[in-house]
Amino acid sequence: MTSALHFLALVAILLLPAVATAQNDPRPEDAARLSRYDAAAGDALLQALANGAPKDITALTTALAGEPLPALDETLQGDWTCRTMKLGGLADLVVYSPFKCSFTINDTGFAFEKLTGSQRTRGAIILLDGRAIYLGVGYVAGQNPPAYADLPQEFTSDGSVQSDIAILERVSPTRARLLFPSPAVESDFDILELTR
Repeated sequence: MTSALHFLALVAILLLPAVATAQNDPRPEDAARLSRYDAAAGDALLQALANGAPKDITALTTALAGEPLPALDETLQGDWTCRTMKLGGLADLVVYSPFKCSFTINDTGFAFEKLTGSQRTRGAIILLDGRAIYLGVGYVAGQNPPAYADLPQEFTSDGSVQSDIAILERVSPTRARLLFPSPAVESDFDILELTR
């Protein structure tokens, strides 16, 4: 199947109503974090902008610039450079060095993985209430975490593995971002800036 046909088939699958499986449903605590997205983002951004280092604030505003396009597009597929920004919590604003990430198209949709660095994540992109949502598992490099659907129902984090939920925004074929409200560890809001 050509990539264009494969992509169209994928979009058709993602748009089918009432076919969600357990792995496509956010766990209750993750859904609650997502419902608090605006408050978490606002509080963390105010803290980061008030107290972050000037070069980190510049990186943050660059990551957040640009009107989101429809997120699910075949241009997502492939390798990306990704940089984590942690806002609020243990520090006002921390911008990390770039790492490697990847989006792949599979039979159920888009899969995402942060491939390098000590803190990694992997999971799937779903459509929920008109938004592209990332459901994944964050983990320390060297761990072999379970899939998101296999996490215990009440599990949030054990210090080396945690559930991840984020909103995916694609800004262009070369820029995207994953926005994590109320992450399970360290910060109040995380941004994973994606470029290539």
